[in-house]
This record gives sequence, C-alpha cells and structure tokens, in this order.
Amino acid sequence: MAIQSEWFEKDYYSVLGVAPTASQKEITKAYRKLARKLHPDAEGGDEEKFKEVSAAYEVIGDEDKRKEYDEARRMGPRGAYGAGPFAGGGPGQHQVRFEDLDDLGGLGDIFGGLFGNRRARAGGPIRGVDQETELHLGFMDAARGVTTTVNLTSEVPGPNGVERRTRQVKVRIPPGVDDGQRIRLKGKGGPGRNGGPPGDLYVVVRVQPHDVFGRKGRNLTVKVPITFPEAALGANVKVPTLEGGTVTLKIPAGTRCGKTFRVKGRGIETPKGKGDLLVTVDIAVPQKLSRKEREAIEALAEVTDWSPRQDWES
Repeated sequence: MAIQSEWFEKDYYSVLGVAPTASQKEITKAYRKLARKLHPDAEGGDEEKFKEVSAAYEVIGDEDKRKEYDEARRMGPRGAYGAGPFAGGGPGQHQVRFEDLDDLGGLGDIFGGLFGNRRARAGGPIRGVDQETELHLGFMDAARGVTTTVNLTSEVPGPNGVERRTRQVKVRIPPGVDDGQRIRLKGKGGPGRNGGPPGDLYVVVRVQPHDVFGRKGRNLTVKVPITFPEAALGANVKVPTLEGGTVTLKIPAGTRCGKTFRVKGRGIETPKGKGDLLVTVDIAVPQKLSRKEREAIEALAEVTDWSPRQDWES
C-alpha cells in the first residue's frame, strides 16, 4: 500500500484510544466498541467521528499496513515517535527539504515514494481511497451466501472541481458470513487519479436475527420445548433444521431442563467447514389442565417421595 500523507497528521492509536504497543486483538476490540457507539444509525451517533475511527482501523487494524504506518511515523517529518531523520532544527542536524529529494539518487526514490516528490505533486498517479459500507442481510441469506449490490458515493475530479458520484458495486457474500464480519473487495473502492490504482472496498455485514435459530460461530442453536413425561421417561422428538424439515433427537430418561444436545453437521456451512446444531431442551409447563390430567398429576404427587430441595430441607 502506498504511504498516505495523512499518516503524518493523524495519530490513529489515539483515535482508537489504544497504545502503540496494543495487540491486533485489542485494536479490533477498541474499534468495534467505538463503531457501535458512533455509527450514524445508533442513538447519539456521530458520522464524522465514525469515519475517523473507521479510517484509523483501516490502517492499524491491518497488520501489514500497521507496520508501514509505524515505519512512516518513525521516519516522518514530524517525528511522531521521536525526531525522525527529517525533523531538522537540532544542533548538528542537516535539514533536508522535499525539493532536494531528486538529487539524492537511490535515496530520493525511496523517500520520494514515502513522502511524495516533485513528480508526484506535478500530477503523478494517486491511489484511490479505501471505502467502507454496511450491508444488511437476512439470516438465511447470510447462511447460504448471496450476490447483491451496494451503492457507493465517490469523489472524482470533474469540469467544475471535485464531484460526488454514486455507483453500484456488485458484492458476492460467501456462505456462512457472520454478523459484524468485514469483507475486503480489492480494487472496488474509490477511483485512482492520474492513472493510479483504485482503493479497496470493505463491506461490514449486519445479519438480522432469526425467529427460531441462533448462532455461535459455525454452530446453530435452537430451543425445543418438551413435556415433563418426555423429560422423565425419555422420548424421540422432532427438531427443526435450517434447511427445512426436521431431524429426530432421542431424549434420554431423566433429562433436565436446559440440557443441550449436539446434532452433528446440521449447523452453518462456511468455506472452513460445517458446524453442528445445538439443541437445548426446555420443559414446558401446561397453563391449563384437563380433569384427567389434573387427577394424574395429583396421583403422581401422592406417590412421589423425592424432593429436588431435599438437601435444603434436611
């Protein structure tokens, strides 16, 4: 990635509220917390700060870009982490002007690529900006994968200066994408200038919840109600699946409320594999009883000499 001039102006670590020594995991955690708080659709959101936070994460959230950013900041003219080679002004230091870079031979090519030289300012190629957008998907579309389009607004040079233009970009979402997942589309961002390459597009996926199923990574979760006799005596119950239809789950005798069973291979399928279906049983208590049901339960109560609270009552 080409070094961006704003890197020397912006302290992305301060923007995300993390230390320069923070791990990638800590940086991601800080970004997600701020993004949820500042998103324009959130209550009290701030669009400008959201963009600033996203721009910071775009750089230091990527391990390779972060290394380039740190190196540029160390060597930059403002010396973010201490005086760099171009800081100048100190005793015995030689102050180098950017205009002199063409006279430095090989070093001129290196530092010219970092900081921009006369050729770049005179109209050299400029890489397009990276862009980020959100895509809202239904639970099933996220599970199965989908090809759709997103609308993007880009700033491009026009006859009357910079113009804002809207374009549609086709996006292929792989099966099994999770809520909050960030997908990179290389070369689908802002257009380059003067023959420069386009930037990248980052799509943050937001998945709507399902009425029946939940999700834990590649595993699907579902709660299934069972009766007291089924829990006490054991039973075979039918459980819904994401593909439609049902599977039969054997409930052993003496199953407690909240017990979770695993059905192999009935979870979310992703490029990395397929998860399982996690079935949690919930013992349903009837709100109304027929006369026969009441008599049967009363008879059971009379012959029951065991109490689940016996340890407390002794």
